[in-house]
Amino acid sequence: MIELVILIIAIILLYLLLPVVALFMIIKYLFTGNKRMLSVWFYRTAKEIDIFANVNGSEFFDAIFITNGGYRFGNPKETISSVIGKNQRYKTLSIAGHLLRWMLDKIDYNHCINSINDDVTNTKKDIFK
Repeated sequence: MIELVILIIAIILLYLLLPVVALFMIIKYLFTGNKRMLSVWFYRTAKEIDIFANVNGSEFFDAIFITNGGYRFGNPKETISSVIGKNQRYKTLSIAGHLLRWMLDKIDYNHCINSINDDVTNTKKDIFK
């Protein structure tokens, strides 16, 4: 039960502190004019949130975005887009997976295919070896 309390505290801290940190970074940019620093922070933060979701939502994402036998979610070194891209390549996306891929590719052309990280694999779950 202590784990639930820790989780709730972590979520509260995330939602309280992340906006404060983002505001700090924007203010720092306004004073320094260092656009690269701000861009890097935005990119790294978005990527870490993506990886967090991939790992923590893996069971849910496996159930809705891929068909049986597809490359599964959950590798802590991989983004959701990479997993979607691998399943696009292997033709194991569900209807919901195709919809997510389509939305991401509308934002950034060929996003999922271009996001594939072949240097990592979900070795516990990968059937494509």
